[in-house]
Amino acid sequence: MSDPIHPHTTIGHVHLKVANLERAVKFYTQVLGFEVQQRWGDSAAFLSAGGYHHHLGLNTWESRGGAPPARGATGLYHFAILLPNRVELARTLKRVLDHDWPIAGAADHGVSEAIYFADPDGNGIEIYRDRPRDEWPRQADGEIAMVNAPLDFDGLLAELARDGAAAEARA
Repeated sequence: MSDPIHPHTTIGHVHLKVANLERAVKFYTQVLGFEVQQRWGDSAAFLSAGGYHHHLGLNTWESRGGAPPARGATGLYHFAILLPNRVELARTLKRVLDHDWPIAGAADHGVSEAIYFADPDGNGIEIYRDRPRDEWPRQADGEIAMVNAPLDFDGLLAELARDGAAAEARA
């Protein structure tokens, strides 16, 4: 076996080919809440959370007016957006629901809670939050034991009410 990649390695940013830049920017800013950091005319936009140079690159360099990839073809299945905690996952879910965006699936994986949908160009997206590592389910040999259980949407959205009450109590 070769040496494993460093355990603190992360994946930096995602560049997506889109058919219509304006439509894609609208989705990623209004539905998911990212902010535009820079635009290159009508061919590319760079978006982020928190003012980072970019987490998402959207471009039409090879895809302007193009169709989504065909089912059964190779390519991106989905990319995942890790949110810092359960409240932020609930806040992002609420924004998706408020925009009547279709959800393709959701699961409690034991290690995380995840919600799946696609952007206007058919690119798969997962929004999720990880549980603390000491809460991850494990088999007797220590191997992670991920599951595919139903996600508790009501419990997740109730986090927003609890967070609002806590904020009021601090004020």
